[in-house]
Parts: sequence; C-alpha cells; structure tokens
Amino acid sequence: MKQRIITGVVAGAVFLGLAILGGTAFHVLVALLVMIAMTELFKMRKLEILSFEGILATIAALSLSMPTTLYLPKLGTDSNLTLFTLFLFIMMGIMVFTNGKYSFEDLGFPFLSAFYIGIGFQNLLAARENSLFIFFLALFIVWATDSGAYFVGRKIGKTKLIPSVSPNKTVEGSLGGVISAIVVAAIMVFLYPNQAPEIGIFRLIILVAIFSIVGQLGDLVESSLKRYFGVKDSGKILPGHGGILDRFDSMIFVFPIMHLLGLF
Repeated sequence: MKQRIITGVVAGAVFLGLAILGGTAFHVLVALLVMIAMTELFKMRKLEILSFEGILATIAALSLSMPTTLYLPKLGTDSNLTLFTLFLFIMMGIMVFTNGKYSFEDLGFPFLSAFYIGIGFQNLLAARENSLFIFFLALFIVWATDSGAYFVGRKIGKTKLIPSVSPNKTVEGSLGGVISAIVVAAIMVFLYPNQAPEIGIFRLIILVAIFSIVGQLGDLVESSLKRYFGVKDSGKILPGHGGILDRFDSMIFVFPIMHLLGLF
C-alpha cells in the first residue's frame, strides 16, 4: 500500500502538473503514454512492438491522438484520420508481399488497438485544449467512481456485477461509484460555477451518471482483455498500480463519450 500511495502521488503530480501547463510538454507526455499503452497491448497479445505491424500501429495511434493540425497544418483539418488511414493502407500493402503469412484478419488486432488507444487520448487532449474544467471533471468522475465503487463494494457489496470478467466488482459498488461521481461533480460545479458548462443540474446529474457507467465499462473492457490474454496487469511501469492501461482504461472511454454528448 505504501508503494501504491507513493507511485500514485508522484505519477499524479507529474500528469496533473503537465496537464495544467498544457502545450507541447503535455503533448509529449501523452505521446509517451500512447506508446507505452500500445506496447502493453502488444505484450499481452505476445506480439513484438518492434515488428513492422507494431511500429506502424503505434505510429497510427500517435497520428490519431496527437494534434496534427497544430504541428502539420498543411495536412488539413482531418489530418488525424488521413494519417491513420495512410498507415493502415501501408500495412495492407505489406500484406501483399508476405506470401500469405500475414493475412487481412491479422490486421485486426494492431489497428483496433491503434484506434482504441488513439481515439481515447485524442479526446483527452481535445478536452484539455477546450476546457481545463471539463478535463478535470472527467478525471474526478473516473476517480470518484473508482473510489466509491471500491469502498461501497467492500462495505455492502453482495451482488456480483459480471463475475466472469471481474469477480470482485458488485452491483452495489457500481451504484456507489455512480453516486460518488455525481456528488463530486456537483461539488466542482458549486465551487467553480463560472467554469462549469451551463447545462442545468438535472442534465448534469444524468450526464455524470452516464460518464460514470461508461468509465466502469471501460474498466471492464480492459479487465476482459487481461482475462482473455491471461495477465493480471497490463504492465508494471507503475509499481502498485500496474500499467498505463490499468490507469487510463476508464478515461479512454469517458473522454470520447463526453465529446459525443457535447461537453467539448
């Protein structure tokens, strides 16, 4: 527990500090997170990240997640998708010259991984550029959901949520997580009313509940991946916490849905 706390404080301070600073420094950090997350996925699948598909998929994830319009303005406003498609086509082209050793189906994992990671971190960066309040709202929703689900689940949790995927999660804990997220979000809006979106308290409660549930789904998706590949954690880069995917699985789902529902 001591190691977990130390890691959480140090890693959290670096991430939040650079997020508040914003700009290129935060973009570099996110690029590193994308590369580590891709490495973790490939390692779980027992594939080499330094293979041609690993390198191309990682570059594709970076092209999708990074603000390419800022650094490569001549490529146009849809440069993220254009570059992602380019690397997909390159991999499909390489498939032609492998004499059947690399098939169309083999493309699925690398580029689904690239899209999964890339689109999540793309929206994380977009939220940060649009509104620091929305960015922190997403983080606190995820953290409050995790904490609420953990403590309520330990205290009164009896009904298993999806035991085949995550045997320790309970329905009671899940509901506790949603309630915790709503309370934390309401406190944030009360403390910073001028920065909060003008959507009304009822709509806010509904949206926060949706984001909390979506965040839990993101966590369950990663749990399902780990169970399928037979690993306990996605990685070991964060002592006591596991890997980058273990920490960002919920956010990868929450930020795109926040974007979809118009919060940024």
